[in-house]
Amino acid sequence: MSITPKKISGDSLDISAENRKQLKNLFPSVFTETLNDKGTLVESVDFEKLKAELGTFTDFFEDRRERYGMEWPGKKDALHLIQTPIAATLKPSRDESIHFDTTENLFIEGDNLEVLKLLQKSYYGQVKMIYIDPPYNTGNDFIYTDNFTDSLEAYLKYAVLVDGNGKKYSTNTANEGRFHTKWLNMMYPRLYLARNLLRDDGVIFISIGAEELHNLINLMNEVMGEECFKNIIVIRRGIKNVQAQFETIDSLNHGHEYILFYSKNPAYRFEKYYIPASFDEIDEIEGSWNNHWRGTERPTMQYEIFGIKPKNGQWRWSEARSRTAINNWRILCKNIGENSSQNEIDQYVSNEEKKLNGAKFDLLRLSSTGKPEHYIRSSEGRLASDLWIDLKPNGSSQLKKIFDGKYFDMPKSVDLISRIIKISCGENDIIMDFFAGSATTAQAVLELNEQDNGNRKFILIQLPEPCAPDSEAFKAGYKTIADIGKERIRRVIKKLDEEDVKDNKPIDRGFKVFKLDRSNFKQWQKLGSDADTEMVEKQLEMHIDHINHKATTEDLLYEILLKEGLTLTEKIEPKVVAGKKLFSIVDGKYLIYLGDTINKEFLEAIVAMGPELFICLDSAFGNDDQLKANAVLAFSAMNSEKHVKTNFKTI
Repeated sequence: MSITPKKISGDSLDISAENRKQLKNLFPSVFTETLNDKGTLVESVDFEKLKAELGTFTDFFEDRRERYGMEWPGKKDALHLIQTPIAATLKPSRDESIHFDTTENLFIEGDNLEVLKLLQKSYYGQVKMIYIDPPYNTGNDFIYTDNFTDSLEAYLKYAVLVDGNGKKYSTNTANEGRFHTKWLNMMYPRLYLARNLLRDDGVIFISIGAEELHNLINLMNEVMGEECFKNIIVIRRGIKNVQAQFETIDSLNHGHEYILFYSKNPAYRFEKYYIPASFDEIDEIEGSWNNHWRGTERPTMQYEIFGIKPKNGQWRWSEARSRTAINNWRILCKNIGENSSQNEIDQYVSNEEKKLNGAKFDLLRLSSTGKPEHYIRSSEGRLASDLWIDLKPNGSSQLKKIFDGKYFDMPKSVDLISRIIKISCGENDIIMDFFAGSATTAQAVLELNEQDNGNRKFILIQLPEPCAPDSEAFKAGYKTIADIGKERIRRVIKKLDEEDVKDNKPIDRGFKVFKLDRSNFKQWQKLGSDADTEMVEKQLEMHIDHINHKATTEDLLYEILLKEGLTLTEKIEPKVVAGKKLFSIVDGKYLIYLGDTINKEFLEAIVAMGPELFICLDSAFGNDDQLKANAVLAFSAMNSEKHVKTNFKTI
């Protein structure tokens, strides 16, 4: 038995290893051991057995050029990028947060590819809904990384978090030959990693324009599976009048855009959703009246009512139904009066239909102009389709109400995101947006929770993309898009707090801010491909003094939570045990000690507490290898005696 504690892994989730694990759970018989070039036994997949398990003996690689699928230059590199773990961290920013210690909402500032990798261990299979509004690839610039090996270093230079002469982030414009390729290389790894975070009943919605719609459909069919496609939703967009200055135009203006809707599970079904029946009168509550005549002609529908018989056209209802409705109108007039208000009529109809157990109480009368008209009851709505043109593209006006200025171009509407959440999420679900922009998704979540006392949580990720120096946002003090998003959340929370001051509802109106950065533990920091001899020597020295001196205890704590697969919103309580301060996670289930020294009394107290996991700094043992070995033996003995499993790890 080993008498040294386990070491924490500083890398993000190994996607390839996780995929092999899932395959082994499904088909354990296809795994075997083979000798590699070094003569070492390694686990491998017997593809012939796998083909037999799948019921096909067709050579997987036969006629590959004729196989249906989506290929593009750089796809292999993008897949390699997905499978390459990183050793970065997310550093807490308490002063930019609200209710940091209690909130379950997250705003993460950083490259979403790197952040999605970091979240794999902690949030794998936990997110109910993802909504993203990625760059549309219209020929305008979008920021992306063009370095597949040093993406973290590229981000740090871009975000001015390290010294560097050049920023390794660049843009994509329509005059580049690899215009579509660069967009696909940007999207593919992010969508792949996003799928991992979805629950089995999870869904993803992606806003997109016409420019990359066809590519995105093919890409999503590959990442999610064609059988998981649900809908292409059409929504309105603001129409620009630039073309009005020209005599001729080359194409019509775009008056709509799309939202792709996919589920993780092809068998996923969701509750029916009703939207208001009237596009223009969403808050309409009164019934109305409609002409009883229609232009089509059926002889059986050409009968006499009120002394009128159509010579062309027909009545809308059968004769029996029409005569019953006329009689109902006479009864209503007798009971509440012929000159009753529309609201009184609506109430009368509602009461009668309750007596009829929901059956319709039709009304038919003569209008003031002497034409038959029938009653249209106030509707709760109509069943939603994939045509959402009732929603106005009002994101800019909504944002302007918060900031009193135009700080962000073409933000999505809160009404749109709210509808997506209502269709796909319960009141306690996690909602993610990793192209967060101005943080519309956060506002939608906060306001929905206020409306129905829900406990939905959001995870937002946004690159700190600089605001243009001549923009209103920059002049107002917002240096980056991420700054705008964070401030929007603060202002929405403040507004909700002011409106709700008397109710004191137990609603989460806060958010934690984290920022992507290098690991706080120097031995986990990766060297770039351009590392020279001096840099390698410095890296070796880090193993002696391996903690960044600028890192706070809170920085170290949250990095450990990430590396161990715990969420960034776990309940954390400081405790004093045997005179030493440590952190209790999830009511003592996990104990983390980041102090400088450890003694026998402290270890005995920890063993007695019986946590599932105890973590401490390796340096806390000093040079006392005997004490470290005794700690390993003590935890092992406790596991045997109490039939519990305590993992003891050091950093």
